[in-house]
Amino acid sequence: QVRLVESGGGSAQPGGSLRLSCAASGSIFSIYAMGWYRQAPGNQRELVASISTSGNTNYIDSVKGRFAISRDNAQNTVALQMNSLKPEDTAVYYCYVDGLGRTAVGIQRNSFWGQGTQVTVSS
Repeated sequence: QVRLVESGGGSAQPGGSLRLSCAASGSIFSIYAMGWYRQAPGNQRELVASISTSGNTNYIDSVKGRFAISRDNAQNTVALQMNSLKPEDTAVYYCYVDGLGRTAVGIQRNSFWGQGTQVTVSS
């Protein structure tokens, strides 16, 4: 199976920084887009940032200029550097990978997800 293991996250004060990392391993054969979603209590999950295999990036407006996504294709990792954090950035952050990997029904292209990591921004 495919495993996505996240690290980083935790607590920060407003204006502070945190860095999230995610590593994909297991039966994954090709990785296309990678990225991060987040979900705050009572809200829908939203796409925060994504990065293509060629390095093209996309961000939601609320994090532009503050967050930076990067990936290492050789290591199958994706990272999210979060600067100038705001209380409204508080959420559970989920790593995702759009890739070709082994699922319960065989090898197919799918979205694979990490377990989520909590980010809390408060003073």
